[in-house]
Amino acid sequence: MTVTDLDAAVPARPHDDSAFVLACRGLPHDHVPVWFMRQAGRALAEYRAIRAQHTFEEVVHTPELAAEVTLQPVRRYGVDAAILFSDIVTPVQALGVGVEIEPGVGPVVEQPFRTPADVDRLRPLEPDTDLAFVLETVSILARELPVPLIGFAGAPFTVASYLIEGGPSKSYSRTKALMYADEATWHVLMERLADITLVSLTAQVERGASAVQLFDSWAGALHPEDYARYVLPHSRRILDAIGELGVPRIHFGVGTGELLGAMAAEGAADVVGVDWRVPLADARRRIPTGVGMQGNLEPAVCLGPWEGVERRVLDVLAAADRAVDHVFNLGHGVLPATDPAILRNVVELVHREGRVGDRRGRGAEPADG
Repeated sequence: MTVTDLDAAVPARPHDDSAFVLACRGLPHDHVPVWFMRQAGRALAEYRAIRAQHTFEEVVHTPELAAEVTLQPVRRYGVDAAILFSDIVTPVQALGVGVEIEPGVGPVVEQPFRTPADVDRLRPLEPDTDLAFVLETVSILARELPVPLIGFAGAPFTVASYLIEGGPSKSYSRTKALMYADEATWHVLMERLADITLVSLTAQVERGASAVQLFDSWAGALHPEDYARYVLPHSRRILDAIGELGVPRIHFGVGTGELLGAMAAEGAADVVGVDWRVPLADARRRIPTGVGMQGNLEPAVCLGPWEGVERRVLDVLAAADRAVDHVFNLGHGVLPATDPAILRNVVELVHREGRVGDRRGRGAEPADG
């Protein structure tokens, strides 16, 4: 589908003229937009007050609470976009496969996925029933937010790593063992997770999300050849399909410096998230022409004094070089000990100093998939 065809086929959305959406599309706007991964939650006293009375899962499963938590950082920081308060394992958790989120640990799987029979435990996702609480949250936010809502999902590899390892991992040894030893089962698992992810994201967009972010948080653990063979085709299928809905697509992972080109190859994403380990100037050379960048202030910098934070924010803006397709963000999520006043100051500084040029960023030639 060409850009002209897409413009004709997709109706305008309420926040299509926002700085965030325009930046994602590489179109002119008046300031660098900024939002923060994990901006809703742990750093905010108002979130901790809610969590004092409700578990994480109770908040996610209660649309009014999830919407309130999503709105909190918009009010407090003045960010240019909100991201849905949920979790990357929420869709598979809704399928009843024994996934729990343990405080201080993360997703834990009662019976890890290790065999073809385990893969058969994943049935198709029915969003109107399985994720009714998520979709109601999206509907509330679409009515109430003054800024675009970013829907999100976990990419198949990252979700698979939790299912196979049984929880968070540092080595992903069981995941890689299945990938190498039983490629047929691996691809079946990835296909089913891709179907689940695509259904979830599509439903979020249909309820009012203005953009989506696909979190392949742990893909940086992979060799580039393995990523291209075992992972990228499944993520590409999701992103290509979402592209037909006409909303911007952001693709993000941690430690993915060597994967940046592949993550956006052949127009699979509109924006690629860059973590703090890769200078933006280097990232720009790796990312295909015409694809935007998101990032990439190191989250821990925000734990220090404002003078140091200010200098590093200005460094990121300078490295972005006034590109019209730059979205300011952290290189990963907000740390719990971050002072909310620092984040508010970051937003104000980016808005004040983040001048935008009239060109797209200077990307590399399109990377091979």
